[in-house]
This record gives sequence, structure tokens and C-alpha cells, in this order.
Amino acid sequence: MKTIDELLAEGVAGRRVFVRADLNVPLDSGTITDDGRIRAVLPTVKALADAGAKVVVASHLGRPKGAPDPAFSLATVASRLGELLRRGVAFATDTVGESAKSAVAGLHDGDVAVIENLRFNAGETSKDDAERGEFADRLAALADVYVGDGFGAVHRKHASVYDLPARLPHYAGYLIATEVGVLKKLTEDVQRPYVVALGGAKVSDKLAVIDQLLAKADRLLIGGGMAYTFLKAKGYEIGVSLLQEDQIPVVQEYIERAEKSGVELVLPVDVVTSTGFPDLKAKAPTNPTTVAADAMPADQMGLDIGPESRKLYASKLADAATVFWNGPMGVFEHPDYAEGTKAVAQALVESKGFTVVGGGDSAAAVRILGFDETAFGHISTGGGASLEYLEGKTLPGLAALED
Repeated sequence: MKTIDELLAEGVAGRRVFVRADLNVPLDSGTITDDGRIRAVLPTVKALADAGAKVVVASHLGRPKGAPDPAFSLATVASRLGELLRRGVAFATDTVGESAKSAVAGLHDGDVAVIENLRFNAGETSKDDAERGEFADRLAALADVYVGDGFGAVHRKHASVYDLPARLPHYAGYLIATEVGVLKKLTEDVQRPYVVALGGAKVSDKLAVIDQLLAKADRLLIGGGMAYTFLKAKGYEIGVSLLQEDQIPVVQEYIERAEKSGVELVLPVDVVTSTGFPDLKAKAPTNPTTVAADAMPADQMGLDIGPESRKLYASKLADAATVFWNGPMGVFEHPDYAEGTKAVAQALVESKGFTVVGGGDSAAAVRILGFDETAFGHISTGGGASLEYLEGKTLPGLAALED
């Protein structure tokens, strides 16, 4: 795929450049709680603007139902982008209507505009090729060149991600080029030992990637809510912990495959429990209890890996040459259940290997728990996209950027 450096070498002064970013930031009552995804696209937007392009930035935010919804407006995001760029950023209150046309027409060389949430138009996410294509045609009318830099959306066959690049000269932005380069280090000529730490709530979300990693990784560390399906598959009592009972046969098969193939599959040896899920807003103390993983009371819910598991996981990460981490080890948003996630993050910080934090909740946890982002080899902006790449899937947004 062609990169933004090739575009800059060709010259962009006076050209309208459509940048498909991923500005899907978390909001709390309209306030951005983590601007990491906005900061991730800054190098691309700044380079284009500094070179004299008329930059049109577009993104989705949340999951509106194909129509305008004030709760998902990009207005706040546009304002924050302007603050980070230290320049004015125009904002269009629609996607392809009169406001968008006017905002783009009013751009001078080096100016930046953000158009409203792409998902306010049903054509963006439509499964109908013609409807999606019609929206892509209208977006294409706003620009002369396309730059794909929304890595967190490249696994979606959406109009702005998949159809629009076919209608314009297209290039990969700095973020996508970096993300793809990192993922190649996890799939091609991997430095070993290669250790993968997987967490998060549902084991079903990770089954496909586990299937692939059983042939590639040296160790798999399992935590988070998904760990309890693994523990149940081994015959343990898991109380009222999160369980996907229908996945137990698959998990049992993976446990057997790991043993036969020599992949070390590491499960918690102790867990931190409570009688129910904690209130994440109040963050009131919950009187957590630590128990052995094979001795969980029937009325308890596992919410984090325990202290012995933290030591175990840290030791399994210590000698790694390559580490991929996706998914928290527990309910890190509550202080009583954040220590497992902290322990894994700290082990990555102390690692001498190449460490990748695989986006989503893991990336959020790193920031929320106060870790220095520069202490990690790479923090991905796309959890789902990263996992699908590791699964070996063709990602529509990346395929669209290939020539």
C-alpha cells in the first residue's frame, strides 16, 4: 500500500485530503475521558496541514442508529482536536449536506475541518452495497485524495473505510502504517519466547485468536472474566462468576491442544472474589476475598486474579522477547479489582522484549491506571482490528488501501 510519505512527496498543497480517522473516544456526560485516539491521528493531520493540504477529517463515534443523535456528536472531539493541533478546526454539523460542503469549500491551504459523525448516515454501515456506495460517492465529492488512518475501524466493511478508497487516490496514514508494522512483528519472524496475555469478559470474543495462537505462541496467560470458563472446563467450582457454558467443549479442546503442542497455557491459581459485581461509579469498598482458584465458594463472583497469580503471570512474562496483551485481568475500573491488570502492565513495563498493548480496554487501563505510555513498545488503537489481524482475517479497510 502507498503511504502518506509518498503522498507528501507528490505534493498536497491546495488539495482536499479526506482523512478517515478513528475518533471513537469514550465520553462521560459529554466529556472526553480518554483522548488517546485523537492524539494518535495528530501526526497524519499535522503533516498534511503543514504541507498545505485542505484536510477533511471524518470518523464515527458510538453506535447511533443511522440518524443524527446529539449524544454522539463529534463537536466535542473537533474542539479537542483543535486544542491538540493548536489551530482552529472547522466543524460541519452534517456528513455530506450543506454544512459539510460549506465547511470544505471554506478551507484554505493548511486548514482542517471535521465533519459530523459518519454513522448519522445509514449508508455508512449498510450491508447493501448500493446504499453504501451512494454514501461513498457523496463523501468522495468532498475530497481529491483519501488517507486511511482509522485503524480501529479497518475490520469494518463500511462506506468510509472500504468503498471510499476505491473512488479516490488512496494512501495509508502514519497510524495505520505503524499498526500494520507492529502486527507483522507478531505474525512474521516473531522473536521468542512469544507470550500472549488475554483477558476481558467473554471467552467467545477470543476463541478465534486463541485457535491461531496455539500454533504460534509459546505461552498463553488467561485472565479476566473469560478465565472462569477455562476454570469451569477443568472441573472447578466458579460460583456465580461469568460463564459461557456453551463454550466449555471448545475450551476443553484448546486445553488439550495446548498440552499436546507444548504451548504453556497459564490459568489463575487464586482469584479475588465478592458476592456481586461492584458499583463502578461509586467505587465504594466491597470487602473482597482472595481464594484458591479451585476453592471458590458457590455464592462468590471472581473479579480479578489473586496475588499468587499476579506473581506467576509476572514470572511468565519476565523472559519474553515478544509480548501481546489484550484484555484486562479483572474489573480494573474498581480499585478493589485493579491489581491483576496493574501487575500485567507493570510486567510489560519491566520487560526487555517488544511489548504490544492490544487496544480496547487494555489501552484504556494503561492510561487510567497511570502508566507512562512510552514505557510500552506499542499501544494499539484498535482492539478488535488487532485481534482479527492475528486471527489471519482479511481486514476490509486494509485491503481497500492495497493497489
